[in-house]
Amino acid sequence: MNTDLNALRTAVGSTLRGAVRTVRGATAADGPAVPAPAPVPAAERSGGDLLDELAAELTGELARPGDPGYAAATPWNVAVPRAPRAVVLAADDRDVARTVRFAARHGLQVAVHATGHGAVPLPDDVLLLHTGRLDECTVHPAGRWARVGAGVRWGTVIEAAAPHGLAPLAGSAPHVGVVGYLTGGGVGPLVRSHGLSSDTVRAFEVVTGDGELRRVTPDEHPDLFFGLRGGKATLGIVTAVEIDLPEVASFTGGALFFDGADAAAVLHAWADWGRTLPEHASTSVALQQLPPLPQVPPPLAGRLTVAVRYASVADPAVAEAALAPMRAAAPVLIDAVGELPYAEIGRVHSDPVDPMPVHEDAALLRELPAEAVDRLLALAGPGSGSPQIIVELRLLGGAYARPPAHRDAFSHRSAAYTLAVIGVPAPPVAEQVAAHAGQVVAALEPWSTGGLMPNFAATADPALVDRRYDPDTLHWLRELAGQYDPAGVLRVGQVVRP
Repeated sequence: MNTDLNALRTAVGSTLRGAVRTVRGATAADGPAVPAPAPVPAAERSGGDLLDELAAELTGELARPGDPGYAAATPWNVAVPRAPRAVVLAADDRDVARTVRFAARHGLQVAVHATGHGAVPLPDDVLLLHTGRLDECTVHPAGRWARVGAGVRWGTVIEAAAPHGLAPLAGSAPHVGVVGYLTGGGVGPLVRSHGLSSDTVRAFEVVTGDGELRRVTPDEHPDLFFGLRGGKATLGIVTAVEIDLPEVASFTGGALFFDGADAAAVLHAWADWGRTLPEHASTSVALQQLPPLPQVPPPLAGRLTVAVRYASVADPAVAEAALAPMRAAAPVLIDAVGELPYAEIGRVHSDPVDPMPVHEDAALLRELPAEAVDRLLALAGPGSGSPQIIVELRLLGGAYARPPAHRDAFSHRSAAYTLAVIGVPAPPVAEQVAAHAGQVVAALEPWSTGGLMPNFAATADPALVDRRYDPDTLHWLRELAGQYDPAGVLRVGQVVRP
């Protein structure tokens, strides 16, 4: 039975819009609330305001609390409180450099976002640089590469490249921004066949913490080329990136959905199957609880189900044969796997597009024995009472595990699996979500590497940020941050602190 997974994505998004409204109006007992910014009195917005100096320098726009442009500070995860001193809607890379230099002169700090994914809380003395207007996207089919501005989402690049049979290595959600994803490494639906998305980067243009605009390649500023691939915004604010585009016109992929009652059979079969899965195929498995809405296919609505996500770049017959053991693991409720154009890569995970409140926790695992599967099922399987929307395992290995052509700051290529726990911190489960997620992660601690990925479960907690890197990489990121950001302008958010 085939179905259009876009219906699932729409259903999840429309359901959680209600949760957005709930969280925005939540009480302290209900969980984190997103405060509405208070308008700045007119007297404080006079010519004497320090920020007027910056506004006069910009080609773009400076928005204070109460200004229409200030809404750009709202992150995709609306459960994250953000009330920066002002938002700079940069028109070009010169605006980015002007803002960084201004902050250095006046002892301020600068954070950055484009789409608002991966947001962390910001103090109110921070300037938030919004790069959404840096929207250049140029594909060079003959050379199989693209130049992409910091405000561009993966979907735009996919649309431009797909007619040429080229495949930007996007993540599971094509509505995520290109730059933020690449600076965190990038584990996408083709990660086992094509490796980390950041391995496709050939050049960055970046404003470092000293306010200088630099072009960064393996030969120009190789230290920055090392640190920007995995180091997030620690060393600078990327304004544009140039990436290689692999040749992938189509793939075999989508998802198989099983009844939650069969979760044990499916997860144990998935763990066994993955140990010998050829690297032409990438996969994840998710325990999910979709809402009882008309848009959700009846077999999946309002109940625990299991989704096995799959994407193979092999010949379709080979790809289908490789998936056969999972089709036989238990009765399939919905079979949504087939041959797809690469432009439909988002259908593998069907992640929701609309902003929503979420709480995320994560871990990296070195192995997944039967005991680990049983522990996961006890907390998130049938009868567990799990409050989470999704508990997911992704299989790594293959091309992901191979060293890059140029050394980078991504530190966890030896991990075998990712674990992600995602819930909505809204009533009636608001108080349960975070604690339960911690229990799930703790239950798998015996098989954890101890590391974390930069793009999973965003945090500004220095101890958790440090776990994203091995000791040597952490040392060099700190050294480089001190060199390129001597005033500490970028020492805010999910960055390594020198």
